[in-house]
Amino acid sequence: MTDSIMSKAATMEIPINSNGDSRTLAEDDGLEQDLQQVMVSGPNLNETSIVSGGYGGTAEGIIPTSSIKGPSMHHSNSNPSMTEEATRGIAVEKFDTMKKWSINTYKCTKQMFSERFGRGSRTVDLELEAQVDVLRETKSKYENILRLARDLTNHFYNMVQTQQALGDTFADLSQKSPELQDEFGYNAETQKLLCKNGETLLGAINFFVSSINTLVHKTMEDTLMTIKMYENARLEFDAYRADLEELSAGPRDANTMVRIEFAQQQYQVQREKYERLRSDVSIKLKFLEENKVKVMHKQLLLFHNAISAYFAGNQQQLEQTLRQFHVKLKPPGSDKPSWLEEQ
Repeated sequence: MTDSIMSKAATMEIPINSNGDSRTLAEDDGLEQDLQQVMVSGPNLNETSIVSGGYGGTAEGIIPTSSIKGPSMHHSNSNPSMTEEATRGIAVEKFDTMKKWSINTYKCTKQMFSERFGRGSRTVDLELEAQVDVLRETKSKYENILRLARDLTNHFYNMVQTQQALGDTFADLSQKSPELQDEFGYNAETQKLLCKNGETLLGAINFFVSSINTLVHKTMEDTLMTIKMYENARLEFDAYRADLEELSAGPRDANTMVRIEFAQQQYQVQREKYERLRSDVSIKLKFLEENKVKVMHKQLLLFHNAISAYFAGNQQQLEQTLRQFHVKLKPPGSDKPSWLEEQ
């Protein structure tokens, strides 16, 4: 027993540190107490240390993990003033944008009410505005043509469907009525022929409707959007022009001269924008008129020839008209949903 105690004491008296130096028993007792405290309280990850040697090493061998950080974390925390300046810069930029928008909105609203109540003047291009009025009137009339053509398509489609059903009924009765077999058979063939020609005419009318729809709701609408931008630019131009005229009519002190110079710069910017959009509108109106004449010449000729051939009963002429204008008919039943879509 004495030997075991001596062996234990000898073992406890010779701890090995990172440099191979011996330690005292008091230091080991303190180490055991610290170890017990860690076992009870649990590790604190924020204060965990990496020891280069064994327990009891010198303080130079301990590296706190709080000092070990990735490059990105070190970069973000190294200079917080740069992040603060960037945030402040974004805020200032947003504030300036909102300020400019507010001033511009105020000026344009003031100009709009001045024009409405007859107190302010407005820039007028009589020739261009007359062309714009003609375009709006033309668009309204073409929209009426489109609506009527769609109504015609719906009514004619219902008539073709009725003819098809009537032809099927005549054909069925022809098989079940021997005494009227020929009469029902003639009528069945007539209705089927009318149905076939009606489907051909429907293809021509649908092509006519599609082309008018593109002309009205895409080509004309695109030009009208440019006109809307032009009208807004005209209002802004007149607003800044009125502001410059008001400043120029006032006293000419140092502060006012600075404001006049700034107003002159803004007026010049708005004038260039207004003239650029006015030129764009003139060009688009010219190309729109040329495109409208070209499209309507083709579509009206198609519509006339197809209608005339159908009601004349000239099936060959009707089919030739569709080939002439490159109109492709959809196969029967292509408009019906598939069995998967019906599920």
